[in-house]
Amino acid sequence: MSRTWMPRKQPRTGARGAGAGAVTDADRRQLASGGGAGGQNPLEILKRRFHSGELGSVPVVLGLLVVWIIFESLNDNFLSPRNLSNLSVDIVGPGMISIGVVFVLLLGEIDLSVGSVSGLAAAVFAVLSVNHGMPEAPALLLAVLGGTLIGAVQGFFLAKVGVPAFVVTLAGLLGWNGLMLYLLGASGTVNLDENGLVAGLTSHYFTNVAAAYGLAALGTAAFLLASYRDVRRRRAAGVPARPMSEIVLRTAVLAVISLAAAWVLNQFLGLPLALLIFLVMLVGLDQVLHRTPYGRMIFALGGSVEAARRTGLHVSLVRISVFMISGTMAAIGGLFLASRVTSASQTSGSGNLLMDAIAAAVIGGTSLFGGRGRTWSALLGVLVIQSIASGVALMGIQTAVQFMITGGVLLIAVVIDSLSRRAQRAHGRV
Repeated sequence: MSRTWMPRKQPRTGARGAGAGAVTDADRRQLASGGGAGGQNPLEILKRRFHSGELGSVPVVLGLLVVWIIFESLNDNFLSPRNLSNLSVDIVGPGMISIGVVFVLLLGEIDLSVGSVSGLAAAVFAVLSVNHGMPEAPALLLAVLGGTLIGAVQGFFLAKVGVPAFVVTLAGLLGWNGLMLYLLGASGTVNLDENGLVAGLTSHYFTNVAAAYGLAALGTAAFLLASYRDVRRRRAAGVPARPMSEIVLRTAVLAVISLAAAWVLNQFLGLPLALLIFLVMLVGLDQVLHRTPYGRMIFALGGSVEAARRTGLHVSLVRISVFMISGTMAAIGGLFLASRVTSASQTSGSGNLLMDAIAAAVIGGTSLFGGRGRTWSALLGVLVIQSIASGVALMGIQTAVQFMITGGVLLIAVVIDSLSRRAQRAHGRV
């Protein structure tokens, strides 16, 4: 007798194959922080998180402050409005690429091809729009879709053929870089229209002061509303929720940081278009990760592939889709990098871009072991890396020193991640 296969209900969480009625990883984090206990002060919450391995973004924020304090003490121009405004634009290209890396790391995989894909996307756009006269909008769209297709091909070899991600993407690193060199031809460099669409991505600023302040106010209000709705939803479902005191504190901190950033940007040229697009992408993809069934599938796979498969998840499709996201974000990042220098050349996507993108995700708090991280990790990590690069440039120090500092910061981040997992294992959450 034939049996009709019925897929099991998908898990509602990012837990390791947990069912719908299980306590989620997010709920465990709430318990670790004292969520639902009501009257705990922020210091007690932080102490609980430290002992339970749930440090969140605290280490990277402290590290960023240390970097800023050191470089400002060495050069008064480091925290000047001009330098910070330039920094806010410099982070966008690598940051976009790092967002895609975050998705891949959440699966416990790696994508070594993102640098080459970003360079290839810039070359495709430049050749189509400049050499062949195609309008910039469709050329840009084709360049981005090319990154998506590349991600699909690499994800197919991983998910369907079974080739390890390291090998597939290492081959991609070489192959896509070779294709970029072939497209650029003998000249090796294609200059973009300085008044064109792509060039404007990093050169356009909203000079009206209301733009930066409005974005800060809107972001803070949206965070407060989303946090409050999350608390109500959790309490109605009878699961742990953050105490309102913590939400108020978080909102206040966000408001201070956002308004201070808006004030600094308005002291120079205003709100950069590139930064606005970057923040919109961060928020949108963070919602995808943490507010949709698809995001929960990614976290489930990062926790345990076998457990996720037994719950009925289509593992192969999710893996392929994640690499498609990585390829798409790499292409977008490559276009922003090309916009910054208004050209595509043989050096596009090369150098330390790949290492910076991966390091930014890890330094920002995404676990190399899979199953833990946020898109905001990309923002925090790339801020640290680009701040180091900016400080080194202002000081006139050799680039070698920048590499050594960044390498040390990356090692510290991985050590913190490992110690965090050890603490979680001791508390029975790994």
